[in-house]
Order: sequence, then structure tokens, then C-alpha cells
Amino acid sequence: MTQIQEKITELHASLPEGVELVAVSKFHPAEAIKEAYDAGQRIFGESRVQEFLQKIDVLPSDIRWHFIGHLQTNKVKMLMGKTAMIESVDSDRLLRLIDMESQKAGVTTRVLMQVHVAKEETKFGFYPEELLDFFRNREFETLKATHICGIMGMASNTDNKERVRADFREIRNTFVEILKIAPDLRGFETVSMGMSGDWPLAVEEGSTLVRVGTAIFGARDYSK
Repeated sequence: MTQIQEKITELHASLPEGVELVAVSKFHPAEAIKEAYDAGQRIFGESRVQEFLQKIDVLPSDIRWHFIGHLQTNKVKMLMGKTAMIESVDSDRLLRLIDMESQKAGVTTRVLMQVHVAKEETKFGFYPEELLDFFRNREFETLKATHICGIMGMASNTDNKERVRADFREIRNTFVEILKIAPDLRGFETVSMGMSGDWPLAVEEGSTLVRVGTAIFGARDYSK
């Protein structure tokens, strides 16, 4: 068993029932992804459209690809029909464009709404109150070919565990409030939060999907 396969096996054993693993494979070669696949991993996360499109051609067709990076509007069309989920819908404009391109392609695209609770202004996403207003106004009802499956968020980039825990709690609370506002939402059940350094805290606070890269594949080579 390779080191990658050992890490996948360990993670699968560590995650409680009901919590799924996205192996964040961005910047890692197809060979490394195949090792993780051979250990039973099926959900992989990519963040650059060109890199993602190259990989799907050479890897098994039953992989469920999640797009987890900031998605530029001019790249939306290229993803249609190729993802199991776009986790990073960070603006109303992007959501509408995904819906329009999904209709044109004759597909239904599953998405998560990205909520911004971290203290860094550089991160993308809706502020919690913006997201709650979106559901209060029942704007999701105007979508024709997009299914909102839940929310995604990131904690502040800090070693302060209580700050991280508080961020995760706010993300989870936003999810709970949305369901109170719109209890008739169907298939709205995913809370994607937690990465290599903080996923155990995220799971404690109610994550149903964790995104782990470095702890599986090692440090990334950004030069490629």
C-alpha cells in the first residue's frame, strides 16, 4: 500500500458515518489521484478548469468531481455536465450564469452556496445575512437547471482553535437558519467545511463534507 493509499484508508476510518471526504487533488498529477482511487476514494476536488479538464480524460469515469475553487464566469460553460458538484458559488451572478449554461447544455448542475465568515477579506462568498435574504426571498425558485444542495465555507486562517470553531459554528448555524426559512427545500443537506488542518473541528461542529488535500497527497508543487 502506498503512502497516499494509507492516508485515504486512515481518513475513511476516522470520519464518522454521514461525513464524506473530498480528496483535494488540485496541483497533483493523475497518477496520485489514481492511487487514491485504488484505495476506494471517489470524490476529488479541483480548482482550475484547464487542469480539471485534462484530468477527467485520463481518469476513471465513475469519479465524482467537485469544483472547489473560485470559478470565473468565462469558464462556467466548460464545466457543464462534467462535475458532480460546484461547491464554490460565491455570487448571485455566478449562480445565474451556471443556471443559464446548464439549461443550454440540457443538464442539472448541483451546487453549494459559499458563505463568507472568515476574517480575511480576500475570501469569496455571500455574507450569512445575504444568503439568508436569498432564501427568504425564495430566489432559489427561479432556478431552472441548478439544484442547491447546501452550503460551503472556510474558517479564518489562524492557529486560534476557538476562532476556527466559532467560524465553523457560524457556517453550520447559517445552514440551520436556511432550513428554518425554507423548510420545503429538497436535497438541501450538505455542509462542506473543514480542510487538512482543521477538519476534526469542522466535523465536531456539524460538517457533512470535508475537503482534505495536503494530509493525503503531501505539499503541492505550484510551479507546474
